[in-house]
Amino acid sequence: MSQGPSILLIDDEAQIRKFLRIALSAQDYRVLEAANGEEGLAQAALHNPDVVVLDLGLPDLDGQQVLRGLREWSQVPVLVLSVRASEGEKVLALDGGANDYVTKPFGIQEFLARVRVLLRQGQGREALPASIACGALNIDLAYRRVTVDGSEVALTPKEYAVLALLGQHLGRVVTQQQLLREIWGPSHIGDSHYLRVVVGHLRQKLGDDPAAPRYLITEAGVGYRLREPA
Repeated sequence: MSQGPSILLIDDEAQIRKFLRIALSAQDYRVLEAANGEEGLAQAALHNPDVVVLDLGLPDLDGQQVLRGLREWSQVPVLVLSVRASEGEKVLALDGGANDYVTKPFGIQEFLARVRVLLRQGQGREALPASIACGALNIDLAYRRVTVDGSEVALTPKEYAVLALLGQHLGRVVTQQQLLREIWGPSHIGDSHYLRVVVGHLRQKLGDDPAAPRYLITEAGVGYRLREPA
């Protein structure tokens, strides 16, 4: 099997995946495939692809939801490939974190050129683990599950996103501005009260005492960090 860059195709149309797989394999890319959004998110976490090619019309989750879910913890370059040609859909995807947008039908040579651009943009990106352990706390990025001492903890999407982002920077401070920008969006950088509420709920659900925290450390006036295991 080729050890070239890996491309994850998230598209429910088997014929499209086959067409793209043949074209990409001929360029020595390693091709991963998913036929729905949940499988795509799991594959992205398990295999850490170099580029994701994402269709918007998926059977379980809308592609825009998949994009938002991916951006909660990953900065992998994403090329949206969709029949949706309206300006509004393109703006929504690009503002939601997509790096490029190509409408179907498309020319294969242009598609391959756009993949090469995204591979150049993604060079130097850190590989992410499929799960992050912090003492008794485990964050499973592949299946978006959080457990403490083996028991699953029910989190809201925002609570999970904050915890996953802190987990990716284990032991390092993540600023309030970075958390707000990446999870709530650039227009919410000043809304630190949103973040305080979510962190408070997280601490309650994880059984973390803010006076003697096991997991979530507040760096006053700066941000938060997830304690690195001793």
